[in-house]
Amino acid sequence: MPQPNPWILASRPKTLPAAAAPVIVGGAVAAAFGQFRFLPWLAAFVGALFIQIGSNFANDAYDFQKGNDTDERLGPVRVTQTGLLSLKQVFAGMWVSFGVAALVGLYLIRVGGWPILAIGVASIISAIAYTGGPYPLGYYGLGDLFVFLFFGLAAVCGTVYVQMHAVPALAWWAALPMGFLTTAILVVNNLRDIETDRKTGKHTLAVFLGENGTKAEYALLLIASYLVAVILWLSGQTSPWVLLTLLSLPAAYQVWMVVSTQKGRILNQALAKTGQLTLLYAILFAAGILL
Repeated sequence: MPQPNPWILASRPKTLPAAAAPVIVGGAVAAAFGQFRFLPWLAAFVGALFIQIGSNFANDAYDFQKGNDTDERLGPVRVTQTGLLSLKQVFAGMWVSFGVAALVGLYLIRVGGWPILAIGVASIISAIAYTGGPYPLGYYGLGDLFVFLFFGLAAVCGTVYVQMHAVPALAWWAALPMGFLTTAILVVNNLRDIETDRKTGKHTLAVFLGENGTKAEYALLLIASYLVAVILWLSGQTSPWVLLTLLSLPAAYQVWMVVSTQKGRILNQALAKTGQLTLLYAILFAAGILL
């Protein structure tokens, strides 16, 4: 059986719905106001994707550099640790990814002005600072917050802004479940790694909360995502079609059963399933907003 390309492994395809889902929803919000613009939306999609890929390269390289990736690690293959790619190659991949995002960003800045410049620069800095730099965010329990801010609020509202040059209230509401679900992807990752992170001094929020607290956080993030859809309907901001999101509840229940009862490597499957749930919810949510 042929081995996967190490560059594809390093990009971690199972986490990429975290980049795609918010942009899909941002496009739907703009379309609901009759202001969908394909080229800015596509540029936002490509930019978000490459920032996510660059972030994954950065995590691979910096975690190895800091000694966090050991033979006890339970997560998917890390290309630097296993020697599939050198540290220099992974850092090069990181900068190429951020470079592509920056090039796309030049067009978005032309379309959206300085707010997009601020979001783009902050996103790249945060992607590096998650595991790199003198105060890595992921090592001090701040990863969950920054994922919520950048993959939820910034990604959805930024996508809306480059199309509408405004951010209506619906965009802020729509950003919440995207932030909750993308954060849930990180929560599964950190739940799986609690023991190894604790040993290597990586103090994620999961390490602070413990196993039961982290499972509770995951459940609350899922519940809050569906509550937002219900609130949008009850408040009259959208039609009942937004409740299409409830069709993804069986998938949410299935992944919750794994997260709540299992530990170790099987949580890699839960991570992938949470990514799939995020994308499914986003598609149903976008359809509901449009209808």
